[in-house]
Amino acid sequence: MEVDRVDGRTPNQLRPLACSRNVLNRAHGSASWCQGDTKVLAAVYGPKAGTKRNENPEKACIEVIWKPKTGQSGKTEREYEMILKRTLQSICILTLNPNTTTSVIIQVVNDDGALLPCAINAACAALVDAGIPLKHLAVAICCCLAESGYVILDPSKLEEQKMKAFVYLVFPNSVLSALPEGHLKVQGEPMEHGIITSVTQGAMPVDDYLHCLERGRAATAKMSAFLRKSLQPKLPTE
Repeated sequence: MEVDRVDGRTPNQLRPLACSRNVLNRAHGSASWCQGDTKVLAAVYGPKAGTKRNENPEKACIEVIWKPKTGQSGKTEREYEMILKRTLQSICILTLNPNTTTSVIIQVVNDDGALLPCAINAACAALVDAGIPLKHLAVAICCCLAESGYVILDPSKLEEQKMKAFVYLVFPNSVLSALPEGHLKVQGEPMEHGIITSVTQGAMPVDDYLHCLERGRAATAKMSAFLRKSLQPKLPTE
């Protein structure tokens, strides 16, 4: 079924990607991530000694602060902070710097759809820029389900508002994993077949969710290649 999108893209086509590192002088690591007209800045400070209350002092703590483009943070921003924190905790090696806190500040520059996936991608690039030890990289994408049942990837803000439901998916990128080879499988399955984070909004049948999962995983292969290329200049050249 052909889908007419406002910007002329095909259902599986992503908006143009752009990523820059070391964009803020005073942060220990920083990155900007753009998908179309959606742009997010991420800054990393730390690790600093000590952990927050109710955190495990035997592991490193990740703190996420979400700053909207205008106004004060509300319920949505706090939810984004929680999702982002859990996602980043799953990709960071938390045992290397116990009893420390690393702060990740997300600044929304412009929101034209798929904001949370853009923030996750920006945060991942900023952690690499700061030299924070990671198990592997991660890439995030938004998949939308229309009333008619078709699925589109990487929606604009206008497309998001017209959709029946959508899901944010975060997949591991095992190519740059720091884990031993035996750890790259979960219950016998290669890690790249896994998923780090999945957040749905709206009613989505299981079959449609699995379709989104398949389409999202295929699309993030291109995003993984783009992210690795963006991070390449600072990798050792020995």
